[in-house]
Parts: sequence; structure tokens; C-alpha cells
Amino acid sequence: MELSKNFEPQAIELKWMDVWNEKGYFKSVPDAREAYTVVIPPPNVTGVLHMGHCLNNTIQDILVRRARMMGKNACWVPGTDHASIATEAKVVAMLRERGIAKSSLTREEFLGYAWEWKEKYGGIILQQLKKLGCSLDWDRTSFTMDDDYYKAVIKIFVQLHQEGIIYRGLRMVNWDPASKTALSDEEVIFKEIDSKLYYVKYPLVEDNSKYMMVATTRPETILGDVAICVNPNDERYKAWIGKEVIVPLINRKIPIIADEYVDAEFGTGALKITPAHDKNDNEIGRKHNLKTIDTLDAEGKFTAEQLMDENPSAQILAYNGVDRFALRKQIAEDIAALDQIEKIEEYKGQVGTSERTGAVIESRLSLQWFVDMKAFLAKHPETLTTVMNDEITFHPTKLKNTYNHWLSNIKDWCISRQLWWGQQIPAWYDNSGNCVVAETEQEAIALYNSKFQIPNQQLTRDEDCLDTWFSSWLWPMEVFKGISNPHNEEVNYYYPTTTLVTGQDIIFFWVARMIMAGYAFKGELPFKDVYFTGMVRDKQGRKMSKQLGNSPDLLGLIDKYGADAVRFGIMFSSPAGNDLMFDEASLEQGRNFNNKLWNALKLVKMWEGRQSTDNSQQTTESNFATTWFENRLAQVQIEVDGLMAQFKISEALKVIYSLIWDDFCSWYLEWVKPGFEQPISANIYNKTIGFFEQLMQLMHPFTPFVTEEIFGLLKAQTESLCVKQFAQISNPKSEILVEAELLKQVITAIREARNKNQIKPKETIKLSIQTSNQESFNGIASILSKQVNAEAITFTNEAIANNIVVAVEQDKFFLQAERAVDTVALKAELEKDLAYQQNFLQSVLKKLSNERFVQNAKPEVIEFERKKQADAEARIKTIEESLSSL
Repeated sequence: MELSKNFEPQAIELKWMDVWNEKGYFKSVPDAREAYTVVIPPPNVTGVLHMGHCLNNTIQDILVRRARMMGKNACWVPGTDHASIATEAKVVAMLRERGIAKSSLTREEFLGYAWEWKEKYGGIILQQLKKLGCSLDWDRTSFTMDDDYYKAVIKIFVQLHQEGIIYRGLRMVNWDPASKTALSDEEVIFKEIDSKLYYVKYPLVEDNSKYMMVATTRPETILGDVAICVNPNDERYKAWIGKEVIVPLINRKIPIIADEYVDAEFGTGALKITPAHDKNDNEIGRKHNLKTIDTLDAEGKFTAEQLMDENPSAQILAYNGVDRFALRKQIAEDIAALDQIEKIEEYKGQVGTSERTGAVIESRLSLQWFVDMKAFLAKHPETLTTVMNDEITFHPTKLKNTYNHWLSNIKDWCISRQLWWGQQIPAWYDNSGNCVVAETEQEAIALYNSKFQIPNQQLTRDEDCLDTWFSSWLWPMEVFKGISNPHNEEVNYYYPTTTLVTGQDIIFFWVARMIMAGYAFKGELPFKDVYFTGMVRDKQGRKMSKQLGNSPDLLGLIDKYGADAVRFGIMFSSPAGNDLMFDEASLEQGRNFNNKLWNALKLVKMWEGRQSTDNSQQTTESNFATTWFENRLAQVQIEVDGLMAQFKISEALKVIYSLIWDDFCSWYLEWVKPGFEQPISANIYNKTIGFFEQLMQLMHPFTPFVTEEIFGLLKAQTESLCVKQFAQISNPKSEILVEAELLKQVITAIREARNKNQIKPKETIKLSIQTSNQESFNGIASILSKQVNAEAITFTNEAIANNIVVAVEQDKFFLQAERAVDTVALKAELEKDLAYQQNFLQSVLKKLSNERFVQNAKPEVIEFERKKQADAEARIKTIEESLSSL
């Protein structure tokens, strides 16, 4: 079979994904093996594959494929999240294109369109994961709006309500005016913006020639002001406390109150209190029994509804329906026209924005459903202790502190959303507002009749749906029907899951809540290890986004470079928890590596027809090479096992990469390569094929397609690489590893010396070695001779004049070329090298003499610097000796 010049990934990737799925290699059923369970962080049903998904799912696939090859029963569950806010926005946009307003539809009609959209677009991202090579058990695909899953969410809501953990209350919430729904604190992203600080005059009632100056960034809320608050210890305002001032435009009289919450150093030290539009203002308002006046509606537009008893002017009524940001400008202009704005300053401030829509959040007083988090955690303290005690291990561990801080300062979780796409809240109300909570309408009616005993009442179900995270916190359990069908065979086998791979940006949204749910509803942890990926950024360190235009087309990259190259590139520089600076050059490196593997395959297959059963063809260098590589391979396998156990996945990839590129391709294949048109020992050839197979097995979890293809081409195989079990590893022999490292150093140094002195590769040299340990060269002399093209190797006890001198550790190597060496040029080169080495040594000594560096650097870093010092000193000594002999 003739192999193509370069590895061509596209056709090969399609072929192998079909083969793997047809043979059912990714399917899992409970059996006697140890389970290795991973549940995918369910991407939004609206989603398409991007670089963050690529990183996250590549890591999961590496772990799952490796577990499968270690003999574990690997089960990786795919699925999607219904994503209430994002999906409803997509459906509303679709309806708008068809000329249909959501407001014109019943709930049932709208949900019909939502399911239509989901069926058309909702599985795109899962299909795209196949292009990436993800070995998911596709038969287990779950969706958070599946019937059983939906019922499980409702069941948990009812249970927590019965326990008094879920309650309904009128509270300040984060309000998204774009999607017109409440959000939890974790769904609010704070951004710094350029704003303005308006200094507004509030005239004193008893003497309107005097005024209280208030600095505000939000003039649009002034008409809802009910007080001015100052710090009781602020000497400037002590005489003002208890007096009244007049609100501009509305002419409302409001009191000046005192509270230590006010920062006397900010602005003018006086704070306007608008309880309907700020959480802190609301707290002060409740503390001082102040009225609440709401002047913005659900869309963030002005409404005069609560001002009508104050007989607002035509000017104020004209604000009705004006958007809050246009209103800000208009009210500022109108107050300025009254000469009640002293000045306006530029101001940089933080504003909360909706994670989903990007809209600036409003604080709004709203009747919503909440989870009482302090009560919940009091019943399930393991949520915190299990992480802090490393029963659940975070990678990196530093995120334990982030987790601890959030749980220690947790607020109640607002779980109701003013949306239709999602699990509808199982609460029913009568005309008087009496409420019952039950799993079904029939149960609700029965409960209402027994609780209130009011005949012939029509009950109406709550219109709102539940926060998406209230369903996804059940994910590790309910994908195995652990809530809807407790204690079934699958949940007993697969739960707790083994490893969770997720982004640290959802440590609160999802990770913490899954741990809460695990202890609350299963009585045990949901997973044993959590690997947190960093954020994928561009080369300039910027977050990738469509707005910046710096987010590459992942599917386009896969088409261009191949999935293996993309996986390689994104993993090569991705340590746990640290952000990844994405550079397309890393994908080129991945493609080059695949071509390196392909070229190695072509080289080895060229030898297939040149095998000889004559043992005399098995040379000394071949025997040394195979013995060394067998031990080197074992050494790396042990190292990789250790790194993977610590979730140092990027480091493991680099170790395997170096083993293949350097040790196997650059050294081993060169050492065993037969001469031109010469035979190769069948034994050496078969050992080489065996080594190549083991390398492909080591590399397979990282780059599954190219390794599976090469594995199948090396020889006729009885099994697929993706299910081939790792063999037991024997301990490597350190002696031969040390010997081989010395050989590589010597070959490299002599080749550099040949090149520097313009000795062509075809020119032979005579090589003399000055060493105190001649035995160390006896086993490698033939390889050394072959690799540096030396016609003879001798040993000497003293320096040889007019030779090229090379030093490696304590040994010296004297090179004599076929033609005479230009001693003048050699001396000049040596003097140049000596100056460089002396300068280099001084830079190392300067670093080692820096006390701060020595105290703070890691021991291995200091040791590396000391080795550089010793190497430089040895090199200087050798150069000086060489110069003295010329």
C-alpha cells in the first residue's frame, strides 16, 4: 500500500468516527469493571462549538479514552441544557421574522414554536463534537427538558418547599429589562463604563436659598427619591439631619436621615435614597420605614403610575414610555434648566450587566421564588467541608479558597424567571392569592381543598419558569434517572461520577450547586475530581468574543488543520486553571507533528520488505538502541501515569511529544536504520513496530484519528486502538538511560563542532576520546562512530594538539578531519565562544548572588541555574585548554 506524502486528516477522521460508533466502542452498560463516569457540562441548546468548548471537551475525551484503555468501564454522557433566557430570545427573534409577537400567543402556542426551534437547531453542537473526535455514549444523550428530567426538577422544587427551604417573597432582585426576567447574583457580570456624576441641588424646605448637594450617576431615578441620607458622624451635615428638602421636578418633600452606611468621602457625602431602584437604598428604606416609589417598568422605561397621587406635571407625564438612558439625559437637562445642577463630572463606574443579553441590570422590587441558602447549607454542611477536606479535589487547588469565600457569604438564590421556556413553577393560586405547591394540578387541587376548604375555587398556575441552573444542578444524578427513578441499577453503578471538567466561571452557577444537590438528594458527593479549565484568550490576552472579531471559526480550523492538530494545539499550552493564549501557530505545530508521525510510518514501512532472519544483521548498535528505547518508553509511561493522576494533562502531552519527536524519530530510528539498500534484522523490525504501536497507544487519547490510522497501517491488527488495553509497565533500568543520554549529548556536540568547522557530512573524521571511564563508551562506540561519521575511535590519556576539541561533562573529544584544520579560523572561533561563555557565566552568577531570587525561587529552578554554572565553567576550561594547544 502506497502512503500519501502527508497525513490527510479529513477523510480519515470521518472514517474512524463511523467505525468507532458502528462497533459500539463508546457504549457503556453496568458490569463488573470499575466505572469511570463523566457527564458533559451540557452546552446550551442554542450553542455552536467554539474554542472554549474545544478545550473543555478535548480534556474530557482525553480522560475518557485513557480510562477506557486502562480497562475501566468508561461512560461519557452527552446532552444539552434548555437555556431558558438564551433560547426564548432565539424563539422570539424567529417569531418576529415571521411577523408574530410573543404577546399574541398562548403559553402552549409559544412552547410549540420553542420545541420546533429546538428540534431544528438544538442538536447542532452535539453533532459538531463528533468532528472533534469526542467518544461520547450517544445513546445516553439527555436534555434538561426531557419528560423524566422535567418531572425530577418539579419533584425537587416541591420537596424543598415542603422543607421550608423554598419560599416566595417580595424582594429586590436583579432585573434584566431586555429579557424582562429576574436573574440571580451569579448571572450578573460587572463591567467598568464611562459615566457621569451629576451634582444636583435639593432646596431646603425651610429656606430654599439653601440646598443639599447630592452627587448621583442616575438622574433618571430622582423622581423616585424618598430621602437624603448622610453619615451621622459627618460634621458638615449634623445640623441638617431631621430637616426636609425638595426633590427637583416633582417638588416632593423628603427627610434628611442619618445612617452609617453612607460613605462621607464619596461625592458630596450625601446619598439620595430610591428604595425601588437600588438594593442598598432598599435596605436603608426598610430600616427607616420609608415609602417605595417605582418609576421604571419591566422594560426599563419611565412610568408615572405610582406618582399619580402627587399630581405630576405635564412635563413629568411626558416622560411616560421613555427609555431609562434617554430619560437620564432628559431629566438632567430639565433639572439644569431649573439651575439645580451645580456641575457634571466624568466618572468611571461599575455597572451590572446580564450575562445572557448584555443589558444593564436594574435593581427591582419583585415577587419571586427563592431558595433559603443559609437554611439549605445548615442542613447540608458537607457542601463546604467535602471540598475543603479534599474529598472532592479541585484542580487547581487554589480555587478552594474562591469556593469557600462564596459559600461563606452566600445570599438567597432567586430561582423564578419571567419566561415560558423551562420547567413551569408548580404553584397554584386562587383569586385571593392563596398558594399551594404540588407536582401536578390534581395534587394541587386536593391539597388546596384540604388546606383552605374554600369550595368551587378556580386555581391558576404560576406563569413563571425555574432558573435553568435549578435543573442543571441535578445533571449528574438525573442523566441516570437518579431522581425520577431512585436507586435504579444505573445510578447505583455510575454515581457518584468520577471527574468533572468545567470552566471556573461557573464554579458557583453549577459546580457548587451540584455538590449541594448531591448531598441533599443522594446523600453523597456528585464527583471526586473537578478539573477547571482556564479561559481561551487571543494572543493579546483578550477574551474571545464576536464583538472583538477575535474568536476563530473552530469548525473552519478543524477543516483546515484536522481535528487532531486542533486538539494538540489547544492542549499543548493549557495547564489546569490557567488561561490559554490561543495562537493558530500551535495548530500548525500539531499538523507538523502529525506529518512527523506519518513520515516515521513511511520510513519504517520501507524496511518491511528488507527484513532478514539472519541474526548477523542484528548489530551491536541495534541491540543497544532497542534496549535503550524499551527502557526509555517504560520511563515515560510511568511519568505520564504520574502526571495524568495529578491532572497535569498538558505536561503529559509534552512528555509524550518529546518522546516521539526526539527520542523515537530523531534518535532511535536513526540508530536502527539500515544502510542504503541494506537488510534489517526481522527481530529489530518487529521490535520497532511494537514500539511504534505503544507510542500510538500513549498518544491516542490526545490525537485519536492519526494514531488509530497509523496503528492499523503498522501491521494487521485484531482490535481497534481505542479499546486496546495498556500493558503492565516494568521498571526501567537507569544505567542504560544514563548511557544513552551521554551518547546523545556527545553526538550532538560533535555534530555541532563539525558544522561549525565546515566539515561536510560525507567527510570522515578520526575521533579520540580522553575519559576517565572508558567502559562507558564500549557499548556505544559503534553508534557514535556511525552517527558522527568517524572512521576510527581511539582513546587517549592526553590532549592532542591541532585537533578540534569538544567537551561533554568531564570527557574531551578530539576531532581530526580528512583535510587540515584552519588553526587561525579555529582560534578565532574558540576565542569568540570563550567570550560568550564568560559573559553567560557572569549572568548566571549574578542571578545566584541575588538573595531575593535564591530565597523565592523553587529549588528545582535554583538547581537548574547551578547546573548552567557548572556547564559553563567546564566549557570555559575546555576552550582555554584548546587554545593553549594551538
